[in-house]
Parts: sequence; structure tokens; C-alpha cells
Amino acid sequence: MTRSSLTQEPQAKFDRTSDRTTVKLAGFWTAEHANRVETLAAKMVAEAKQHRVIIDLGEIKRLDTLGAWVLDRTRHELGGHEVSADFVSVSPEQQILLNEIAYRGFQEAPRVRRSKVMEFLADVGKTVSGAGKDLLEGVSFLGEIVAALLRLIVQPRRFRAPAVVNQLEQIAYRGVPIIVLISFLVGCIIAQQGIFQLVRFGATPFVVDLIGILVLRELAVLLTSIMVAGRSGSAFTAEIGSMKMREEIDALRVMGLDPVEVLIVPRILALVLALPLLTFISSIAALVGGGITSFIYGDISYEVYLSRLNGAVGMNTFMVGMIKAPFMALVIGIIATLEGLAVAGSAESLGKHVTSSVVKAIFMVIVLDGLFAMFFAAIKY
Repeated sequence: MTRSSLTQEPQAKFDRTSDRTTVKLAGFWTAEHANRVETLAAKMVAEAKQHRVIIDLGEIKRLDTLGAWVLDRTRHELGGHEVSADFVSVSPEQQILLNEIAYRGFQEAPRVRRSKVMEFLADVGKTVSGAGKDLLEGVSFLGEIVAALLRLIVQPRRFRAPAVVNQLEQIAYRGVPIIVLISFLVGCIIAQQGIFQLVRFGATPFVVDLIGILVLRELAVLLTSIMVAGRSGSAFTAEIGSMKMREEIDALRVMGLDPVEVLIVPRILALVLALPLLTFISSIAALVGGGITSFIYGDISYEVYLSRLNGAVGMNTFMVGMIKAPFMALVIGIIATLEGLAVAGSAESLGKHVTSSVVKAIFMVIVLDGLFAMFFAAIKY
């Protein structure tokens, strides 16, 4: 070992008297000598027999963050053993470092015992409070969208028609296959189960009334809305959330563009236009599926099926489902875009808000369908 390495090695010289122990430190108390620093620090604590320890830093040639932290920690440990410890011969630079790196013990926060019932009630309260907050944010965001639409009406040159067409392609055109398939299968299932139940009463032809009313009033718009919420709503949240993470929305504001006009309005307009079209296609697919199944399982010919369908279904039945569609589209669009704008700067936040968007949209679609059902029943429509 060379002479220079010996001078760099951390050293501690103990000088004991009847009432105190003086520890003179020397060398480099730095991270590269961490093992030696820890050994000497433990030795200071172990050999502190008196009630006072003086730690002399005058001969320390170099002190870094690790060395300062270990020394300050050692002083606290000596205090825990009822030994008074003080630093002497501290240079101004060393004092600044010791002040900045002041050691603090990691104490576990005391665990508060709570009743399971109280915790449950607290969780319910937080959920209700969060739902109320979400409702207020949604209403406020709807106001921003309406204001942006009014600005576009006053200044139509700012309206981005290509963006609306592009979103229509993504929502409506590309969403047709999956919606047709699901609706067709659901129509088949309803017809099959209806026939199996009604055949016991000799009322098999009434399955046509069941299919027509159920599909046109409730099922087509509900299925379509749920699929659009899961498919397009999640895409809206992911797209806008990714833009928020990459600060592209802030860049739009810097360029003098309104993100609501550029990103939100085209998506919601396309959704409001697309959902009634998809609902109509879903209704036709479900009725076709019900007709094929009725012919196979119930021996109901296509002529009888169409004739009974014409007698059971009126224009009001068809319009109930079509009236619901734009409102459900508006709710899905508001929730999806609002959740996208709420994304923070992490992938975890993006996943959380995409999940929240789908769950909230499906929940609100079902709630809205129930409210419409009560409304139409009240006005006997």
C-alpha cells in the first residue's frame, strides 16, 4: 500500500479522559471508502464509555455526502445512548454539508385502529363525493363543448370537417362488422330462448313481438352504445391521454389553438352522428338473426315473421331507440375525452384513466337507458 493511499484511508484516533472521549478523524471520508467509514462509525458508538464525545473533523481532507450522513447519523445514535456528541474544528464547507444532509430516522407512522364498518362507510362517502365531483366536471366540460360549437358556428372556417370524416370512418365504418356480428348473435339467442319458453303455452308466434319490441326499443341501442364505449371511447381516452403525456395539448395552446375545438368537438360530433347509424344497423342485424332462428326453431316462415313484425312494431317503437342514441353518444364522448384530458405523465395513469373511461361510460349508458325507459313509460310513448 502506497503512502498516498494511507493518507486517503479514513482514520479515527481515540483519546479518552475521565469525563470525555475525543475522536480525531482524518483522511478521506467519502463514498469510495464506505466500508471503512461504516466500520469507524460503529467503533465510535461501541467505545463511547463516557457521557460526552467530541468528534474532531479538523484533519479530514475530504468529506462527501456519504461521509457527512454517516457522521451525523453516528451523532444521533450516540444521543440515543444518552451520550452527548459534538463536532469541533468544522470548516464552513463541512458545516454546510452537515446541515444539508442532516440525518433523520425513519420511523413507522403509528397505525390507527379503525372500525371496519367506519372504513366501509368512509369508502362509500368518498365514492359518492367522487361521483358528485365527476358529475360537476362533466357538466362544466359540456359547457365548454357548447361554447366551442357556438364559436365554430360563428366562424365556420375554423371547423375541421376532415377530422369529423376521419372519426366517422373510425367509429362507424370500421365498427360495423363487430356490431353486426354481435347484434345478429344476440337476436338469434333471444329468438331461441323466447321460442323455448313460449312453446309451452302454444304462443310461439308471439316471439316475433318479443324480438321486435325488445330489439328496437332497448337492446340495439344498448348493445351498440356499450360496444362503442369499449371500442371508440377507450380509443379517445388513449389518444388524448397520449397527447397529454407528450405535452402536445400544451403545444396546441402555445400555437393559439383551442384543444376543445381541435380534438374534442370533431370526436363528439362524429360520435353523435355515428351512433344512431350503428343503432339502426344493429337493429336490422338483430331482427335478421331473430327471423332466421324463428324459422329454424319455431317453424315461422319469413312471410309470417315480417307480417307479425309489421303489426307489433310501430314508428314509436323504432323512434324510442333512435332518440336515445345521440344522448348516449354525447355521454360516451364527454366521459372519454374528459378522462383523456385528466391523464398525468405516466403510463400507469394512462391505463387507469382508459379503464375508468370504459367503466364510467358503460355505467352511465345503462343509467341513461333506465331514465329514458321511465320517461317514455310516463308519457306512454
